[in-house]
Amino acid sequence: MHKTFLFFLLLALVIAPKGLAQQITCPAPDRQAFEDKVEEIDGLLDKDLGKTMVAVGKIFLGTPYVAKTLEIGETETLVINLHGLDCTTFVENVLAFTLMLKEKKTDFNSFTEILETIRYKDGKLDGYASRLHYFSEWIANNGEKGLIRDMTATIGGKVISKEINFMSTHRDLYPFLKSDANYEKIKASEDFLNNQPICILPQEDIAAHENMIRSGDIIALTTSINGLDITHTGIATREADGRIHLLHASSTGEVKVSELPLVDYLKKVGKNTGIMVARINS
Repeated sequence: MHKTFLFFLLLALVIAPKGLAQQITCPAPDRQAFEDKVEEIDGLLDKDLGKTMVAVGKIFLGTPYVAKTLEIGETETLVINLHGLDCTTFVENVLAFTLMLKEKKTDFNSFTEILETIRYKDGKLDGYASRLHYFSEWIANNGEKGLIRDMTATIGGKVISKEINFMSTHRDLYPFLKSDANYEKIKASEDFLNNQPICILPQEDIAAHENMIRSGDIIALTTSINGLDITHTGIATREADGRIHLLHASSTGEVKVSELPLVDYLKKVGKNTGIMVARINS
């Protein structure tokens, strides 16, 4: 391996680009992967941004599933990892590249600024607790930013009542929650969520409303697990069979399109109760 490349790889390119107040963590291979992705997405912009989302998402097909890619170091940084994705970072990166196409931007600084906007409360990285850990809050906060719209109620969803407290009641699972300050901030986020209505499309109602789900919609899987809102997320894609499938970073190994239509796929997901649906703003 070339010594210069190795040097930058070991440094992991922790830098603060112009316009971004917070540090980022981007290994040299991921910086190169960004440049490669910019070339791959060239020409994928469609007037239907949902179709753009699917086209961008499919350039990641085969990318390995890797959990906890954001849990790096002792302080929160904006982590750029395009070689290993979990379900949330897959959706975040697809949305970020789609927004870059929409805004006709191709530079790395714009990408980091957009990704920070998506990943953090009110678009600002301010420590671990500012990350949108609960995906229902991710949907709500990115809705407030004007990036997406929560479509769940529109397509037949129902308001439910559920206490969200999984992180605070499983503190030992989250190394950053050893900090009392982080712990109290996460509890505050949970308190906020518990004072907001959550609308879900129940599993038994999805088949009847599948025609209202569009390619490119963000799909979040709701759960009966105590204290938790969402267990998995991905992107809806209408495939050749005319059915909605799930394009996602699967914990079984890699980014893929579900073999089964979404309705049937969900029946095999333990403790699944339904979905939330969000749509990119045009």
